[in-house]
Amino acid sequence: MFVIIAGAGRTGAQLATMLISQGYHVHLVESRKEILARVHRELPTEVIFEGDPADPNVLEVAGIKQAQVLAACTTSDEINLALCYFVRERYQTQRTIARVNNPRNAWLFDKKFHVDVALNQAEILARLIEEEMSMGDMMTLMKIRRGNYSLVEEKIPPGAEAIGKAIKELSLPEHCVIAAIIRHGEVMIPRGVTTLNVEDEVLAITDSAGAEQLARLFEPPQQP
Repeated sequence: MFVIIAGAGRTGAQLATMLISQGYHVHLVESRKEILARVHRELPTEVIFEGDPADPNVLEVAGIKQAQVLAACTTSDEINLALCYFVRERYQTQRTIARVNNPRNAWLFDKKFHVDVALNQAEILARLIEEEMSMGDMMTLMKIRRGNYSLVEEKIPPGAEAIGKAIKELSLPEHCVIAAIIRHGEVMIPRGVTTLNVEDEVLAITDSAGAEQLARLFEPPQQP
């Protein structure tokens, strides 16, 4: 997949590094001299294109006509929105991703401006803090499908409600699936009749409602 990243600040440069390590074809567009000096030390020269990311000529030199994805990572919300709208309208770029710098502007980053995915760092951080506060010892390992689902892991403590119950008896919601159980260092593929034991490490794929129910089932008994 061919990805063009507009803006080589810390977000854009880190994204480029990750994508390149995963085998993606990446071009990074930046105009600021001090930023270019840094990224030339961090990334292969052939990845970096010097010029204004908002200039159509610069984008075309970088290969926007062939790219499948544009990631607008500049420090300007106005430029990020304009880029997403422009490349979809002019070049029919299949996928657009935009960084939200000011949370107050987040409402603008939608289909009207052809933004497929908006990355609002303030909102992401707030959600992570909220999850950590509400899920107790449950750990989120991975976000799936734009954050609607998560791969979570938790060890069942002594006294938890789920101990001694078969999975089919837990009445888990539709979008909550226990994918694996690690017991005494061995991975078990669970079935409906599998009974949960104390100290089992449970891995589940779930939405937020399912995660809340699992947290209640796996929480230790309340102290009087």
